[in-house]
Amino acid sequence: MSSHNKKLGEIGEEMAAAYLVKKGYKILDRNWHFHHLELDIVAMQGEMLVIVEVKTRANDEYGEPDIAVGKTKQRFMITSAEAYIQQHDLDVETRFDIISIVLSRKENQIEHIEDAFYPT
Repeated sequence: MSSHNKKLGEIGEEMAAAYLVKKGYKILDRNWHFHHLELDIVAMQGEMLVIVEVKTRANDEYGEPDIAVGKTKQRFMITSAEAYIQQHDLDVETRFDIISIVLSRKENQIEHIEDAFYPT
């Protein structure tokens, strides 16, 4: 990952975390690692554990950022979420969300997709 993309990702994750806090979510962890896998944001919304993947782009030239969360990434998120739940001895319902951010000189766009996918 280039340093530009890493910086873009960090900016997006900061924006996403601030967005979630403003909406009443409690952030439990950010950039939580399980072996080589990572969860961008782990949060609680009431009694619901919310696993959030943040995708940030400088523009939407190649489509909306959330389309980058394919089946493989979803499997990685599910595996990591299961490890997180076990490690923290949680007994809660879990939801997988995507926050898609497009940064622009005019106006930044944040789209929060709740229940973006279901574990299969």
